[in-house]
Amino acid sequence: MDEHDKINTDECTSPLSENQLECNPQPEIHQDNQPIQQPHYDSFMYEPIGFEEHSNFNIAQIKETKEKKHRIRHDTAIVVLFFFLVLITLIIGVYGIFSDIYHSSDRLEGFSENQNVVIFQNAKPDGANNLDNFVDENGRYTTEGAAAAVQESIVEIYTYKDSFRQNLIGTGSGVVLTKDGYIVTNAHVLQADGYHDVCTTNNKVFPAKIIGRDSKTDIAVLKVNSSDLTPAILGNSDEVMVGEPVIAVGNPAGLSNTVTNGIVSAINRRVKSDSTGFEMNCIQTNADISPGNSGGALVNMYGQVIGITSSKYASTLYEGLGFAITINEAKPIIDELISNGFIGGRFRIGITLVHMGDSVNISVIEEELGYSLPENFYGIYISSVDENCDIANTDLKPGDFITEINGIPIKTYDELYDAISSSYGAGDKVPATCAHVDKNGKIEEYEIEFMLMEDTSGNY
Repeated sequence: MDEHDKINTDECTSPLSENQLECNPQPEIHQDNQPIQQPHYDSFMYEPIGFEEHSNFNIAQIKETKEKKHRIRHDTAIVVLFFFLVLITLIIGVYGIFSDIYHSSDRLEGFSENQNVVIFQNAKPDGANNLDNFVDENGRYTTEGAAAAVQESIVEIYTYKDSFRQNLIGTGSGVVLTKDGYIVTNAHVLQADGYHDVCTTNNKVFPAKIIGRDSKTDIAVLKVNSSDLTPAILGNSDEVMVGEPVIAVGNPAGLSNTVTNGIVSAINRRVKSDSTGFEMNCIQTNADISPGNSGGALVNMYGQVIGITSSKYASTLYEGLGFAITINEAKPIIDELISNGFIGGRFRIGITLVHMGDSVNISVIEEELGYSLPENFYGIYISSVDENCDIANTDLKPGDFITEINGIPIKTYDELYDAISSSYGAGDKVPATCAHVDKNGKIEEYEIEFMLMEDTSGNY
C-alpha cells in the first residue's frame, strides 16, 4: 500500500468533522482481500469498546436472559427444598410409627393394673327418695310419688295351658282389691279352662283361682291365698277432668311394673270391645297401653285407681289412643262377680254368627256357602248352633239366616242384641223369622220361636 492509500485510510478512521461525510460502512478489506475480524467480547465486557458500528447491540435482551436464568435457578431451589422437607417428614413419620409398634409392649408394661382410678359419683341428698317429698299438702303426688304409691298393688298374671305350668299362653296385669287376695283384671287375660299364677312386686308367686269372669265387659276377678297384699285405693272416675295428668301401671311384654305417663284426653267415651262389640264407658288417655298392660291400673296424681286399662279397648290404628274402663262402671261388675261368680240377668241364644254389616263379612259368608247371595238380602248368618240351648230344638240350621226378631229387621250383632234385650230376658220366648238361601238365589223363609237361656258362663 502506498502513502496515498494510507492517508485515505487514516481519514476514514478518524472522527468526522461537521463538514465531513460519513465513511462507507462496508467492512474494510485487508490487502489480501480478507474481511477485518469482528469485535471480540471479553467475559468481563458488557459492550465493545471502540467499535461504534456495534453500538446498537441489544443490551436489554442480555439482561433479561440473565434474570430469567436467575429466576429458574431460584424456583428450582424452592421445589428441591419442598420435596426435601416432605421426604424428611415422611421419614420421621414412618420412624415414629415403627418405633411405637416396636416399643408398645414396653409402654403397656408401664401401666399398673393396680393404679388408682378415681371416678366421681354423687348420691341424691338425704331423704330425696322419701315418699313424703313427692306429695304436697293437698295429697297430690308427683309422677314418681304416684308410681311409688300404687306399684305394690299391681301384680303380674301368668296364664298356662297345663297344670304343670310348662305351656305359657300369655301374661297380663291385675290390681289388688283386698288384703286377703282378691284381684281384678281383664277377662281376656284369663282362660276359662286355664291355670293362672299371680306374681307380686316382691317376687312372691301364688296360684290363682277364677272367682268370676265376664267377657262381655272384659272384667274378671281372681283370688289368691294370701293375707298380706297391698290393696289399691279406688278413686271416683266421675271426678276425672280432661287434661289432668295420669299414669298407667302394668306389665307390658312381661316387663313388671312398667309406668307410662300422660293425661286424660277425654272422658265418657263409649268404646266397643274389639272382641265382643260391647260398649263400656271409658277414659281416653295418651299414656301408652300395650297388651301386657291389660288388667292394670290408670292412676291419678292422688294415687287412686280411676280405671282398669284394657288393650281390647285400645286403638290399633292410631298412636296415643288408649282407653281404660272407668272404675265406677267396673266396680258393680266386680262386686257381682265376687258375690255370684257371674253377672245375673245375662242371656244367651246359643248360636255362633257372622253379621252382614259390611262387604268383607258378606264375602266370608258367600265363600263359606260357595255361591253368591241375592242382591239386597240381609240378615245374620248362623255358623253353628249350641245343642245345649233351646234354639237347637227349632228348624234353624247352620248355613241359614235370622232376618227378623219379632218383626224387627236385623243384619248386625248390635241390632240382634238390641231387638232381644229391649223386650226379653232369660227364660223368655222370642219369635224370629229365618231364611234359607239356595245356590240359585231362591229365598225360603220360615218362623221359629226359641227360649233365651241364662248365661252364667261369662263367655257371653
